[in-house]
Amino acid sequence: MKKSTKLAFTFVTLASLVGTAAYAEQDKGGDMRDGSRWRLQKAVRDSDGGINFDQFSEAMNPQLKKILADNGGKVTVEQLAAALEKARFERMAKRMIERYDSKGEGVLTQEDVTAHQKKMFALLDKNNDGKIGKNELPKRGDRHHRQSEVE
Repeated sequence: MKKSTKLAFTFVTLASLVGTAAYAEQDKGGDMRDGSRWRLQKAVRDSDGGINFDQFSEAMNPQLKKILADNGGKVTVEQLAAALEKARFERMAKRMIERYDSKGEGVLTQEDVTAHQKKMFALLDKNNDGKIGKNELPKRGDRHHRQSEVE
């Protein structure tokens, strides 16, 4: 079997596994977390009514395609896990800096963290006595609502 055929087969297999996991997640009431369904729908909308295999392949999972390209077309479990973990933590770090960076400098300082914590404390200290009492703690499920008020 030619190297390009093996690579295409490997990619389709990996994409199918990712798609199967996403479909299973969707069946549990979730949605496709990797965004491939959205990218596929966008590709079809942007086309003249249909997409060919190359367009389909491009839309499915560009992150996986990049990881494979960065590793010479083959990736081990360890390499894939490390790349996915790195990308996940980079997204988390970016969101944290966006949330805390009060000056919009793209960096996180102790000053930013303290200012954010003071805002959160003030929101929780409903009676303004300088303490957070048990009755002022957020109820289960309130966390997301309170955090969005702070931001």
